[in-house]
Order: sequence, then C-alpha cells, then structure tokens
Amino acid sequence: MSGGNAIRGTRVGAGPMGEAERGETAPRRRVPFWCAQGHETQVSFASDAEVPELWDCPRCGLPAGQDQAAPPPAPRTEPYKTHLAYVRERRSDADGDALLEEALAKLRARRGA
Repeated sequence: MSGGNAIRGTRVGAGPMGEAERGETAPRRRVPFWCAQGHETQVSFASDAEVPELWDCPRCGLPAGQDQAAPPPAPRTEPYKTHLAYVRERRSDADGDALLEEALAKLRARRGA
C-alpha cells in the first residue's frame, strides 16, 4: 500500500448522486434576456415562478429585457457634482457676494481693522 491511504481517490460527499437520493428536480423553463449591447442571457426559472421584467446582464452589467428587438436602454449616469456645484444650485451669485461681504465684515471687526 503506497502512502498508507486506504480511501484513495474519494472525498467527503463523493459518490453516485442521482434523483433517488436528491429527489426529483422541479420543472423549469429557460427565459432569454437581451441587453442593449446585444448579449443574450438564458436564465432558468421554476415553471410556476414569476419571471422578472428586467435582469442584469452578467457580461456588461446593463439591464436586460425579454424583447430582443427593443432591449431596455442603459441607465443615464449623472456626472459627479462638487460641493460648489450644489451651492450654486441653491444660491445666486448676488447671494454669494452678500454672504462673502458679511463674513469679511465680521473678520475685519474681530481684527480691529
């Protein structure tokens, strides 16, 4: 006996696994989904399960739909906004000038100028 291993070539859980041991598989149906890039994804669902309207494409991450001729459009991504951009949305230039003058007046008063 080489190596002293009597159970050679097996592992935990190995062995014939058939329907007799696992039970019968549920009836399934394959549903195709297409993304805007033209990738097709076949997803298996139980025959009585509700099929979602959209599915994420595993290749590109875009949303995929069941209509190959009209796949869902890619989501619109907003560019990153800085803090200053958000402030400018809330306040006009005149408001900004007034706030700056007020802050400078307080600073000058503290310094005694």
